[in-house]
Amino acid sequence: MGQTIIEKIFAAKSGKTSVSPGDVLWIFVDVRSARDFGGPNVVKNLEKYFPNAPVIDPERTVFTFDTVSPANNIQYAENQQKVRQFARKFGIPLYDAGHGIGSHVLIEEGWVRPGMTVVGTDSHYNIMGAIGAFGQGMGDRDIAFAFATGKVWFEVPPTVRINVEGFPKNELVTPKDFVLFLLKKFGSHGLLGRVVELYGDYIDSLSLAGRITVASMATEMALISIIIPPTKALLDELSKLSPPKWEFEPVYADLDAKYEDEITLNITELEPLIAAPYSPDNVHTVRELAGTKIDTVFIGSCTNGRFEDISAAADIISTEGIAEGITMKVVPATRRVTGELLLSSKFRALFEAGAIVSHPACAGCAQGQIGMTGTGEVQVSTGNRNFRGKQGAGQTYLASPITAALAAAKGKLWLP
Repeated sequence: MGQTIIEKIFAAKSGKTSVSPGDVLWIFVDVRSARDFGGPNVVKNLEKYFPNAPVIDPERTVFTFDTVSPANNIQYAENQQKVRQFARKFGIPLYDAGHGIGSHVLIEEGWVRPGMTVVGTDSHYNIMGAIGAFGQGMGDRDIAFAFATGKVWFEVPPTVRINVEGFPKNELVTPKDFVLFLLKKFGSHGLLGRVVELYGDYIDSLSLAGRITVASMATEMALISIIIPPTKALLDELSKLSPPKWEFEPVYADLDAKYEDEITLNITELEPLIAAPYSPDNVHTVRELAGTKIDTVFIGSCTNGRFEDISAAADIISTEGIAEGITMKVVPATRRVTGELLLSSKFRALFEAGAIVSHPACAGCAQGQIGMTGTGEVQVSTGNRNFRGKQGAGQTYLASPITAALAAAKGKLWLP
């Protein structure tokens, strides 16, 4: 019987010829990581449970600082310094403050490539499905175990295949609208514990940035992962970033792979969507909510912080400007993205319009770097979560960079 992508990856990393949903396996983890949120507890657990040999493969282990980066309070400063000292002691690479969002950095720097496995303390590590890899966020003790042994256990999840037909006729539709469409259809539990494989000409056409946007919201759908088979175009795009640190082999599902379910969706009539407070699956068309007054716009996050995302917003702001009384915050995902902005006209367009452009990090999805929302404040964010209190006491709507930029220009939710 044929195997799905996740089954083939798990089989390869567990030394088996084939696996089935429900099998519990010990798998080899190609890359083990921890960020500044969770990382200090990983170190604490390693020192407690593995005092003599805390890291089995320093060359496959990495720390990233992105959540509160640089530290804006004493607690975070102490925790980050504890991680720095541990990394120095054991020769573990560390991407300190200013490098950007860890999952993006690992892709850019060649740590993760198609067919590989990676775990970290970031709940959105399943973003690695964007390049046909398996990533998973895990708890501090699990990550400590991975650091010390190079392996973790997983139960093989069932896979659902989604075939996407057509292309959106509306030119304002972006990959963010597509993933919000999936959230609207399946909700936050409709595909609980599954892996989704995506297929179709539209899916194949997505760049790395678009694939990252889609895969990054698997967590909000309670999915194990959204895995997108890599195309030659994607492999070429990855090769232009950095050489891979290890040999890799892209993994594709067998033609006779057995899926738990196969679903076909047509997106021809898809229009811009937005998730209203206080849940990512509270999805409406922008048209329905047009006219809603806003105060703040945030462009960035692991979901929409690539050059392609910020560029789309900048193109709108360069001609439309920012409405009086509106605060627009822009945070690139990585230092590399920041460099692209600086070398283009996009940074200047945002700056001259009055946007606040900050250094790369999680920013609007975490506490502190780019500010929080106050009671009664209405924010449009390109992030992936809008739970009550997540970005402060205000209300957050989740949208694409285009929808967010149009809102910044008009001071309200709006479509031309």
